Amino acid sequence: MTAVLRPAPVARFLKNSTIFPDRCIPSAILRISLMMSLRIEDYAVIGDCETVALVSRDGSIDWLCWPNFASPACFAALLGTDDHGHWKIAPTAPARATRAYREHTLILETTFVTDGGTVVVQDFMPVRGKNSDIVRMVCGVKGEVAVRMELVLRFDYGLSVPWVTRMKDGRLRAISGGDMAVVHTTAPLRGEDMKTVSDFTVREGDCVPFVLTYGVSWEKPPHPIDASHALRETERFWTHWVSRANLNGDYTEAVERSLITLKALTYRPTGGIVAAATTSVPEQLGGPRNWDYRYCWLRDATFTLLALMHAGYYDEARAWRDWLLRCAAGSPSQIQIMYGIRGERQLMEWEIPWLPGYENSTPVRVGNAASNQLQLDVFGEVADALFNAHAGGIPYETTDMNLQRALTDHLATIWDQPDEGIWEIRGGPRHFTYSKVMAWVAFDRAIRSAEHFGLVGSVDQWRTLRDKIHAEICANAFSAELGTFVQSYGAKQLDAALLLMPLVGFLPPTDPRITGTIDAIEKHLMPDGLILRYDTGSTVDGLPPGEGAFLACSFWMVSALNLCGREADARRLFEHLLSLRNDVGLLSEEYDTFAQRQVGNFPQAFSHIALVNAAFELTRPHSPATQRAARNGPHKSEIPPRMEAK
Repeated sequence: MTAVLRPAPVARFLKNSTIFPDRCIPSAILRISLMMSLRIEDYAVIGDCETVALVSRDGSIDWLCWPNFASPACFAALLGTDDHGHWKIAPTAPARATRAYREHTLILETTFVTDGGTVVVQDFMPVRGKNSDIVRMVCGVKGEVAVRMELVLRFDYGLSVPWVTRMKDGRLRAISGGDMAVVHTTAPLRGEDMKTVSDFTVREGDCVPFVLTYGVSWEKPPHPIDASHALRETERFWTHWVSRANLNGDYTEAVERSLITLKALTYRPTGGIVAAATTSVPEQLGGPRNWDYRYCWLRDATFTLLALMHAGYYDEARAWRDWLLRCAAGSPSQIQIMYGIRGERQLMEWEIPWLPGYENSTPVRVGNAASNQLQLDVFGEVADALFNAHAGGIPYETTDMNLQRALTDHLATIWDQPDEGIWEIRGGPRHFTYSKVMAWVAFDRAIRSAEHFGLVGSVDQWRTLRDKIHAEICANAFSAELGTFVQSYGAKQLDAALLLMPLVGFLPPTDPRITGTIDAIEKHLMPDGLILRYDTGSTVDGLPPGEGAFLACSFWMVSALNLCGREADARRLFEHLLSLRNDVGLLSEEYDTFAQRQVGNFPQAFSHIALVNAAFELTRPHSPATQRAARNGPHKSEIPPRMEAK
């Protein structure tokens, strides 16, 4: 079902109007526009592998959680207005804006062309030492350009106005509770209407730096960094990191940008990868499907591992595996579907009343109540991740095997219970087909681990349960009338998660029940060329109907089609999906085919992981899907091949 299209704000209409072609917008209108919501695709990200900032094409940083992904935002204009925090640098005169990342990096360069000249704003975050910095350098390229800087810091998700003082060395210090930010620049600064502003002129050859540094209020202000040196070091970090990748052939550019995005979404101290940098960017404009995605999901484990290992990033894959093990450790009965970036378990969900929401989509949520749901598929994900990690060259440890055995034995006592499923349904538990499939995966991978890697456990019981679950799914989740597997036992609804059945090795991709399922999803969940998760018009999720097409599911369809021998169809869909990326190669969670725009939290790790795996599926003989499926399941027993050369 297509998301409801709400009337576009007047400012966005003006920005897309031929009255001001090529985004040549008078500054007064531009200032008004920033009190409205820009399209999601109008944002790019910069980051330091502990947090990221969203930068609009108009030169405004509208979202930043400091000092890490899960911290309260100090720039929250994305979910409110300018008064909730932003940092804008742009010409005062009408300007045409284009942007791109510097090659092989996360350094964003936005070029503003005015009648009087051209300037480039370079935005980046150096990989931090003790403190986190945002560096913005305004460099003159041609002529003379008048520029205005406007800084509005609002800690606690836009609520708290800091106390700003000028230090002896000329820097400004802003303090609110335990938070501190220090501004360093060669440009003149002044206070104006509870803002810090600067008006200056940039000529050809000039370069005016702005550095905003985070610190804690009870310590001395951090020493200023040299912006030019930081630029060189940041470029060196990213180009070196990219040079380690094992990439070649078709779609290299798209895969590289997705991998850089995944690295940016990684919390370097622990190896955890957040699902997205934002909270409450709606899946349906104006609706309540607004969730906090600044956490790490176990569900992403195997897809993430395979994407990283196939790309040659074994250190990152190992760090992700280690994060997974630390989080899942403990009583098997207390395993959660998601954790905080450090492994936090308490992710209490609450609502922010003072933020009006992205395009008035409320509520704005912090935390995620789904963390307490029973979702059986995570047991299969953990088992599959551990198995594929070892098969790919990351050795098992004794603690890994003990944990896998404990989780498998616990699953043996609960696999037949209903759960909330992969989509974190809030309409009550059911016997979801995909959950049962992944329970089957958990037992299957435990058996494989025993056969090939020496895992000790109740292997005979695991074999009995594996076969029992497989038979039950085939009997209760397949509709002979419809010729397809269905969302839950006895239901009529479809579910895009069923596309993963051949990818995890439950049945061969050429099995008529699998091809029938793919055909049914194409017919009923692909109304505008992209895949919906399920029919939200049903009562299954307990929420009002309507959302965009789920981009990860559409990439899953690419892999499923390719496995079934429909390579031309798979490539056609994949290249269509690539066309939906924004101008700097980023994807959100979903795409509204009616409004023709991205929706949902941004940038979405799951979308980029699925892009990488689908690209490898189309271009490599030992792709993630064949790695995961062709050597597993009841129809094969060999060990999967190791990854391509590291």
